[in-house]
Amino acid sequence: MDIRIKKHVEILVNYSLNVKKDEKVLIQGDVTVLPMIKECYRQILQKGAFPQIKVGCDEVSEILLKTGNNDQIQYIPASAYKTVETVDAVLTIIGPSNTRILSDVKPDKLKLSAQGQTKYRNIFYGREAEGKLRWCLTLFPTLANAQEANMSYADYCDFVYEACGLKHDNPIKIWQKMHEEQQRICDILDTKKHLRIVAKDTDISMLIEGRKWIDCSGQVNFPDGEIFTGPVENTVEGHIRFSFPGIYNGNAIEDIKLSFEKGKVVKASATKGEELLQQLLETDEGARFVGEIAVGTNYNNKRFTRNMLFDEKIGGTVHLAIGRSFPESKAKNLSAIHWDMLCDMSTGGKIFADNEIIYKNGKFLI
Repeated sequence: MDIRIKKHVEILVNYSLNVKKDEKVLIQGDVTVLPMIKECYRQILQKGAFPQIKVGCDEVSEILLKTGNNDQIQYIPASAYKTVETVDAVLTIIGPSNTRILSDVKPDKLKLSAQGQTKYRNIFYGREAEGKLRWCLTLFPTLANAQEANMSYADYCDFVYEACGLKHDNPIKIWQKMHEEQQRICDILDTKKHLRIVAKDTDISMLIEGRKWIDCSGQVNFPDGEIFTGPVENTVEGHIRFSFPGIYNGNAIEDIKLSFEKGKVVKASATKGEELLQQLLETDEGARFVGEIAVGTNYNNKRFTRNMLFDEKIGGTVHLAIGRSFPESKAKNLSAIHWDMLCDMSTGGKIFADNEIIYKNGKFLI
């Protein structure tokens, strides 16, 4: 086993999830990430906790979406509800064998699948908001991810573990330092009322009064590196053009432009994948509203790889998500989807808080 896998898991178990004796921990991922699942299982046992494993298969998901009827696609087994209602922590490991496996699935089927998970997600995020459930999402590098990023497998592994900070003797200290620095910025932004973001073909504003900025430094996503909040739902105004393709279940939607009035997307276009874009916006009432606005802060993460776990953390970017907001930000939008799209701020981008410039060319000034 690559020693970096063990080091990666040590951070997840001891820092991100901070697993304690007697806790119940769900480890879930595709069959392709089994080497990392086994190491997680081993280390969680060593903590005196009770790990359980859920192993999926992307090809099975493809079969369901292509051959199942509407009820079958939306079906969630009772055992899944029981698990999410009783575990203390959930570790999700992504790493597909084929990132394009759902490319030929009809957009309406993807929409149905998202709608079917509404009750499950409500339980999940409701327990999180109550402090009863912790979770973390991470990635095990696969050949498919490397190909998607136009990199060799060896180079992609180096990229992943560099973004995770594993080159340091004590990477947990690196993440703790990021936490302290970002929390200082969040504390300042918590006192602000109005936010405006300006970049190429982008000028969008919103109220953030009464909302909370969240410091993301490795506890929920790993690797991490962002701060985010949810805007007051009906206050988003203006337009934004996303510099990078929006990736949804392996489907690339390119050159996305959104216009907002009173918080709602009133106009949306894309040069590729517009049908899927429009379907996503019609998922439910909340899908046309902004659930998250965030700034990427991981400057060890330097390239777009078509994987939003990494891409949204790129230092010098902002991302906006339509759909569900996160309760910890005190935002209130509800939706079956939460879909992030990425905008480059490194050249000419500016962020204003209460009409004062706080960010320029990819860096905070405060």
